[in-house]
Amino acid sequence: MDERVVNVHEAKTHFSRLIDAAHDGETILVAKGGKPWARLVPLELSHPRRQAGVLATSVTLPPPEVMLEALPDEELDALEQLLL
Repeated sequence: MDERVVNVHEAKTHFSRLIDAAHDGETILVAKGGKPWARLVPLELSHPRRQAGVLATSVTLPPPEVMLEALPDEELDALEQLLL
């Protein structure tokens, strides 16, 4: 892993720039007295978990036999025109 090493004084002076760099994916190692002391790393973005059935109470679908009926010729022709 490639890390940028900065001393504490530089980190205090340029903190805003360093956190922007960390946000952009860079890892910054802060050293105190020449020894690694802390690390600035980008946060992992958390993706909201998908929940099954969330729309079950807000969306009503027609029964399967209605959904499986053939579309009228006019609707099929309109869809065909859109795809051309």
